[in-house]
Amino acid sequence: MATQTERQAPSIGESRRELTALVAGCGVYRPHRALFALTGRDRVRWLNGMVTNNIRDLAPGQGVYAFVLNAQGHILGDLYVFNRGESLVAEIEREQAEHLLQVLKRYIIMDKVEIEDLNQKICVIGVAGPKSSEVFAKAGLNADLSNLQIGESSWNDFPITVIRSDNPCVPNYEIWMPAQRVEFVIDALLKAGAESVGDETLETFRILCRIPKVGHDIHERTLPQETGQERALNFIKGCYIGQEIVERIRARGSVHRTFTGFEVEGAAPVAGTKIQSEGKDVGEITSVMAEPLKDKRLALGFLRKEYMEKELVADGSKVRPTALPFFGLF
Repeated sequence: MATQTERQAPSIGESRRELTALVAGCGVYRPHRALFALTGRDRVRWLNGMVTNNIRDLAPGQGVYAFVLNAQGHILGDLYVFNRGESLVAEIEREQAEHLLQVLKRYIIMDKVEIEDLNQKICVIGVAGPKSSEVFAKAGLNADLSNLQIGESSWNDFPITVIRSDNPCVPNYEIWMPAQRVEFVIDALLKAGAESVGDETLETFRILCRIPKVGHDIHERTLPQETGQERALNFIKGCYIGQEIVERIRARGSVHRTFTGFEVEGAAPVAGTKIQSEGKDVGEITSVMAEPLKDKRLALGFLRKEYMEKELVADGSKVRPTALPFFGLF
C-alpha cells in the first residue's frame, strides 16, 4: 500500500470520495505527528510550568491539549500531553517538533526529566468519521472512549493504544502501534469499511472543522485567546511561562482580533493575503481550501472584531466573515 508521502494529488472525484468518508463515513490516514516520552521524577512539575493546561492534575489514561508560550504570551507551539502512569507522552506536529523540543529542553536545568523519541518504535494512524465506531467494531477494536481518553489493549498479539481525539465536529481517533504493524492495522481498517484519505483532503477537513494549525494559522505573534482554542487554557493551575499575559487578557475580557472563517467571492487569495476595509489592513487570510465546496470558496484567518460587519476584500476578492465551524454547512 502506498504511504501518504508516495501518493499523488487526488483527482476531484477522489477528493470528494475521501472527504465524504470523513464527513459521513469513516476515513483512515497517516497524521504527521511525533511522539515523545517524558520520564523522571520531575516530569509532571516541570511540564506543568511549561504549558498552558493542567498537567499536575491529569489523571492516568487521560490527555489534554495545550500551548507553549514565550514570556510575552505569544504561541511558540502546541501539543497534546497524555498521562500513561509511569511516563507522560507529548504528541507534536512533526513540522514543529524539533523547534518546540528545543524550547522545552532549554528549561530543563536541575530537573530530573528525560525525553525519549518514540518514533522509531511507535507509529500513529488517524481514524475519523461518524461511522468510525462501526469500523472499529468490525475490526475488533474498542472505540468506547471519552475525549482524550487512552485505551490500552492487545490486538492480534501485539500491544495497541486507541485514543478518542477531541475534534468537536466528528468522532475521531488515533491508534498507536508498533511501527512494524502499521500497514497491517491500516489494511484491517480498510477491510472493515474505512476509506484511505490523503493529505490534501485532510487539509480541507481541517479547515471545515476550523482547527488552527501552528505555522499556517498560528504564528509567532499569535496570542492564545485570539485562536478561540479555550480548551488549551487552564486558569487555576498555577504559574507557567506567559501566564501573566494570558491572565491580563482574561481580566480585560477580550482580544482585538479573532480567528474566524470566510466565504470568498472571486479568485481564492493565497495564505498571507491581507484583508482590507476601505484600504486599511484589518485582518489576514491564513488557510484556503484548494477547491470550492457546495459552490463555496472557504478560508480561515484573523480579523479585527470591529470589522466583522464591514465590507472586506482580500487581493481584489470580496470576503465575508462566517461563523465557525464550516462543518455544519455540509
